[in-house]
Amino acid sequence: MTFDRRTLLALPLAAGIAPAALLSDAAGQSATNGSANRGARLAGDPIWPPAERFALWPGIPAGAPTPLPRPRPMITGRPGGYRDVQMRGVVQPEVGVFRAARPDGRAVLVCPGGGYSITSLRNEGIDVARVLNGFGITVFVLSYRLPGEGWADRANVPLSDVQRAMRLIRANARRYAINPETLGVLGFSAGGHLAGSLEIHHGLEVYRPVDAADRLSARPAFAGLMYAVSNMDPGRSHGGSRAQLLGPNPDPAMQARYAIDRNLRSGDAPLFLVHAEDDDTVPVANSLDMLAAARRVDIPVEAHILRRGRHGFGTRLPASSPGSLWPQLFDRWMREAIGPEAPL
Repeated sequence: MTFDRRTLLALPLAAGIAPAALLSDAAGQSATNGSANRGARLAGDPIWPPAERFALWPGIPAGAPTPLPRPRPMITGRPGGYRDVQMRGVVQPEVGVFRAARPDGRAVLVCPGGGYSITSLRNEGIDVARVLNGFGITVFVLSYRLPGEGWADRANVPLSDVQRAMRLIRANARRYAINPETLGVLGFSAGGHLAGSLEIHHGLEVYRPVDAADRLSARPAFAGLMYAVSNMDPGRSHGGSRAQLLGPNPDPAMQARYAIDRNLRSGDAPLFLVHAEDDDTVPVANSLDMLAAARRVDIPVEAHILRRGRHGFGTRLPASSPGSLWPQLFDRWMREAIGPEAPL
């Protein structure tokens, strides 16, 4: 496996880590990751971070471990020759900005998945942004901290990052030519759990305010949950996401806090759900439970249960699959969910 030099150099400088040390670490991983990850970088592989981006926090966020996590971007091979960009060791979380060629004022914050142990920045971030840009939607991709990397108050760390991201986007809405009232969230797998956490806990105080942006609402105008984890119950949730978010001896209060399906309330944002019945990583019951919960409390919800698709498909389902149309469905549903668009 060959790592893109620009990708590797961009992140460690912000965290005060010497690029040479990271490059050395990357070379070590390359030697042990196996044949699936071998091969030269291909032309067109996306780079993280993108040219336009912003940091969430001034300096290192509160509750940082000692020593700091080491930023570890990876280009990983997948069946069919697809190459994902994945991230571990996020020290200074940031948001990549992907502008539409013809923006219409709509915007969405995307939360990539990865079981809270990595973030799948290409498959469930960059590629999603490129597709949604085609509908006129401005997309913000969140590279958030991972709770199992030593941060204090681990279970609340991802929620802190996604709340702060929403507020900063709204504070700079004019710069991005978006309508802040129609800003929503879209999450995949564990990132779907994070998007659901924002849905129910957008007003929960999980960090100390930093600046004027923190006086703004973090409430999403809508929430799209793609093959998302809906709860933290043992044997019912995705085990890896539960272990990474809550730790080895979960606090019952935190387990209850992050049961998205049981914390939905009337008045929460409209929901868009997509899940495949043959998903053997996050059972489809997670989305069925969300559908039932939304109907109980009268939240507008649209659900698409696919017969096939398995897990982690992002925007890569074959054109012959009905599920490949989810971005078009999401675009149309989003227009309906936010209603007539207010002027920018």
